[in-house]
Amino acid sequence: MPTPTKGPRLGGGPAHERLLLANLATQLFTHKTITTTQAKAKRMQPLAERMITFAKRGDLSARRRVLQTITDKSAVHVLFTEIAPVVAERKGGYTRITKIGNRKGDNAPMAVIELVLEPLTAKQATVREAEAATARASRGNVAASAEQAAEDTATEAENAKVDGDAEGSVDAAAESETAAVVAEDEAPGSKDAQDAGAAAELAEEAADDAVDGKK
Repeated sequence: MPTPTKGPRLGGGPAHERLLLANLATQLFTHKTITTTQAKAKRMQPLAERMITFAKRGDLSARRRVLQTITDKSAVHVLFTEIAPVVAERKGGYTRITKIGNRKGDNAPMAVIELVLEPLTAKQATVREAEAATARASRGNVAASAEQAAEDTATEAENAKVDGDAEGSVDAAAESETAAVVAEDEAPGSKDAQDAGAAAELAEEAADDAVDGKK
């Protein structure tokens, strides 16, 4: 029997565990909140959130993918028509686990797992937009720095060409090409990336001329 990847296995075997977690997810989508043990809630949470991610896509392929795991068609219908539209603006965190103490009898730690269906507040939306703007600005700064580096190394390659230093010109061209790749990765298609690419091409031409001149 294969070893489970995270924590002890639930149920008697892998197939039993898959069915158990699928049934728990079905109940969650149907009732929006369920009470179970903390171990089951933690193991079921990633499965439920993955199914919600598929449901947000909303196409036939996604529905078939969900039906491979959640076989209850009524629960899948609720997931696609009721739950997915409500969480469409969320980027993740579709479920919430709340610990509620131990169960009488076997003293098992219990928890409530529920869907997070509250709409995003204006403050949350503002914070997300600010985070996105900060990320965009950071990528732009990196691209601008890479463009400057590409231009500087292109100048070095040109100077090395004039001095007859073919090796130095080739090294500078390589550095300029690296800077151009960084700029393109950080801000694909931006002016900074285009300028860095142009500088890298000039540096490469200067390196080729320097090598030809040395020959």
